[in-house]
Amino acid sequence: MNIVFIGAGKLATHLAVELTKHSFNIQQVYSRTDSSAQELAKKVNSRATSDIKKVDTNADIYIFSVKDSALPSLIAEMPVNNGLWLHTAGSITSDIFKGHVDRYGVLYPFQTFSKDRQLNFREIPIFIEANNKNDLSLLENICLQISDKVYALPSEKRQYLHLTGVFACNFVNHMYAISQHILEKENIPFETLLPLIDETASKVHSLSPQEAQTGPAIRYDENVIQKHIDLIEDPDLKEIYSLISKNIHKTNKS
Repeated sequence: MNIVFIGAGKLATHLAVELTKHSFNIQQVYSRTDSSAQELAKKVNSRATSDIKKVDTNADIYIFSVKDSALPSLIAEMPVNNGLWLHTAGSITSDIFKGHVDRYGVLYPFQTFSKDRQLNFREIPIFIEANNKNDLSLLENICLQISDKVYALPSEKRQYLHLTGVFACNFVNHMYAISQHILEKENIPFETLLPLIDETASKVHSLSPQEAQTGPAIRYDENVIQKHIDLIEDPDLKEIYSLISKNIHKTNKS
């Protein structure tokens, strides 16, 4: 099966490399710059282009893995073909392809991807969608070759999944960054937090997040909370600390 990738970022790279391991042929890689297209094409023994109008029209599948804001214009500029067009975005409906192509859908791996960090794709949940049953079945068979966790999910449900990813991953990682900044300012190594981070993440494999919650906000210990707020210099962080503490207390009280 021949696949063309539109985009050569972190997700596209991980997915293209993984598909290649399972005997899928990455026929071509498009990216806005020659260098990024060439970099991924080299990894998957493919051809590269930075001209969207020169994308091959005889592939079986076209996977759009680009930032959300770039997707509409790329779809509009794509050469007409009979392939199955898929995007990998969590918050965009499959209907973005409507009117441009007859066959379309979504292939959404629910994971955070970083450059040069290896992942076990078999453990990554992949959420799929297609505008007809035959292509949904085809997409399921493809994804089951790389993952043990493949689920059909419509766009209106997937947007909530993406929202939880922002809370559970992006926001949590930002809290790590805030913590690192505070520690570095006091000459305390960030690695002292790692056992705490690991245990917090590990607990929710056996406890619900609410059962695993600890800290002064549960009982709303105002003395401790106020001391912490006084230590924070940034007014935005003071507000964040206060709002989250109140929400933790409210959630656990209920």
